[in-house]
Amino acid sequence: MKKIPWNVIRIVGVTIALLVVVVRSVLAGPQNTPNDKDVQHAARVIPPSGVGDERATIDVTNDVAGNGIVEPADREVKVAGQVPGRIAQILAKEGDRVEAGAPLVELESSIERAALAAAEADLEAAKADMLRTSRGLRREDVDAVVADTEGARARATLSHDALERTEKLAKGGAATPDELDRARSQAEADQRALESQEAKKKAALAGSRWEDVAQARAKMLGAAARRDEAKAQLERLTIRAPLAGEILQLKFRAGEYYTPGGDSLIVMGDTRVLRVRVDVDERDVARVAVGAKAFATSTAFPGRRFAGKVVEVGKRMGRKNVRTDDPVERIDTKILEVVIQLDDRQGLVPGLRVTGYIEPRG
Repeated sequence: MKKIPWNVIRIVGVTIALLVVVVRSVLAGPQNTPNDKDVQHAARVIPPSGVGDERATIDVTNDVAGNGIVEPADREVKVAGQVPGRIAQILAKEGDRVEAGAPLVELESSIERAALAAAEADLEAAKADMLRTSRGLRREDVDAVVADTEGARARATLSHDALERTEKLAKGGAATPDELDRARSQAEADQRALESQEAKKKAALAGSRWEDVAQARAKMLGAAARRDEAKAQLERLTIRAPLAGEILQLKFRAGEYYTPGGDSLIVMGDTRVLRVRVDVDERDVARVAVGAKAFATSTAFPGRRFAGKVVEVGKRMGRKNVRTDDPVERIDTKILEVVIQLDDRQGLVPGLRVTGYIEPRG
């Protein structure tokens, strides 16, 4: 009897198993048909837990209502740095009120400080060179040049007189031709020395050339520009408050590495005035106007109304900003942002979800 190959046996076994699964699925009936156990489980009644519903609900009133969120005046500001670096020091803490321009965070800056010190030293050297060039020689140096010129003139006069005497003697045969040549050479050399010294005297009395002064000034301006660049590089490592307000959140700690483009360093805002940004449904846009009375409620403060008025109405429809925990909430509806400025803000914090109610127009 011929032996059946193992591969054939394995294929037959897999086929039989698949047929069994299919037959069982057909006999079990449709998957969307609940059995008796599932029906009884779904029909059970769960007693109330005594805790309020976490989903934000809107009371049915004639007012224009919508979900909103508490925010500082002019919204929250996410403070970020311009350059990456290790955080050396955080100069503020959550809850602090700071003025505009106050330093908040310092990044590691030892290299930049050394570069600034070198640039300032170069600038001082350039200033000294510019001052020396523009003033020219000192008075003592000028007097020395004048004295040297007078000495050269005296030597030239003496050599000229000696040449005249030698020429007379040579005509009478009392001086040799060699002595006459030496006298002429000496007189000519002393005359050239006098002319050179006269030129030095003229330059000393006239002062520095304008080209030298211009070059020294250009070097000084270049050194000042490099100093300013080094100072700007150092200043970028200090992150300052863009506005006066309260520090709401610190997202980094000293020693951590910060990279622009990721999380902001600090979240801050002007909490002296709190506002509520409400999502108003597009069907109620015509019923809202600036100046209308309004109030906000929060599940955190049952029975309390935070009064205010509408100070801003959006200019363009958009998507919802506030999402509730209701699983059947529609998120594809268009809304118009309406801002309510609160007169009563006691207890509210930025980021708290609330419900805004606005007195309708007319």
